[in-house]
Amino acid sequence: MTLTLLLDLDDTLLNTNLESFIPAYFQALARELAPQIAPEIMFRALISGTQKMNESEDFSHTLQDVFDAEFFPQINTPHDLLETAIENFYDNIFPGLSGLTSQKPEAKPFVEWAFSQGYRIAIATDPLLPRKATYHRLRWAGFEPEQFELVSTYDHFHFSKTHPAYYAEVLGRMGWPDGPVLMVGNDMERDIRPAQMLGLATYHVDDESASKSGPEAGARGKLSDLRLWLESADLSALIPSFKSRESVLAVLSAIPAAMNGLTCRIDLAAWAHKPTPDDWALIEVICHLRDTEREINQMQIKLFAEQSEPFIPRPDTSVWASQRNYLHENGLSALKEFNDARRETMDLLKECHD
Repeated sequence: MTLTLLLDLDDTLLNTNLESFIPAYFQALARELAPQIAPEIMFRALISGTQKMNESEDFSHTLQDVFDAEFFPQINTPHDLLETAIENFYDNIFPGLSGLTSQKPEAKPFVEWAFSQGYRIAIATDPLLPRKATYHRLRWAGFEPEQFELVSTYDHFHFSKTHPAYYAEVLGRMGWPDGPVLMVGNDMERDIRPAQMLGLATYHVDDESASKSGPEAGARGKLSDLRLWLESADLSALIPSFKSRESVLAVLSAIPAAMNGLTCRIDLAAWAHKPTPDDWALIEVICHLRDTEREINQMQIKLFAEQSEPFIPRPDTSVWASQRNYLHENGLSALKEFNDARRETMDLLKECHD
């Protein structure tokens, strides 16, 4: 049984003290951009952009899209005019902030042990920073980004860690692993409670000795105790349960978010590629999801809302790919239509609940 580990970074794998690190980070960025932007204007725009990212529940826009749409109009400067200065900051200035952090001596031995067990590992750090910044911080912790199956950053994720949908998006990007999943982090409000709302087992990293309790309550203890805790744990008890209303809505949001992230950089030829003659191409999968959403899922929700014992017909959708000639549709257009259809479905569900 393969365990999937979702590991927080700051103050879990890396001693960071965000209350000191974030102000120093903002001040360093303000100094670098001072020739183009007054620091007080930039601070307001940074805070406002970060708040918008934390609030966003839009699975069709990355957190970078959300931040840029808030930040650049406020500073009244196009992104293109700042791109060189921003890249120089993350390449040459940001690494100098490493002195505000320190390695956790127990982190690297634990991760190496976890890899030796065949565990799948994602770095589930709050995706509020650019990829370069997150990769620098991983290296400060003693790791290389390429070691991990996934590292969440703001350019390809759609939710912050305040939302259960973030954790569902992580799993979606990893192909929805079948086995047990454990979220490990130090922050109750961003690491533990949202993961539990999705239905994941959690391990709260703090200074107390490790204690095992039920998956719903989670476990807590030092990072140095986590290996022994896992060695004695019943991994079957860590299999997620996606049954609550919050969990269902999070998964519904995360599916298009993960698909948007996975397909954003593929070329046009890849949309119609079939791994084998019997497989469906990506464009066929997207079109099938879109039409199923519109013609089946939404109809079923309406019937349940209107009738106490509805009869729900289920057509043979396996023939749609050939009948409807999905291979000749435009992939990006079909994906956008699926996003729109999923949004309509979620609106229907929320109306039914209200």
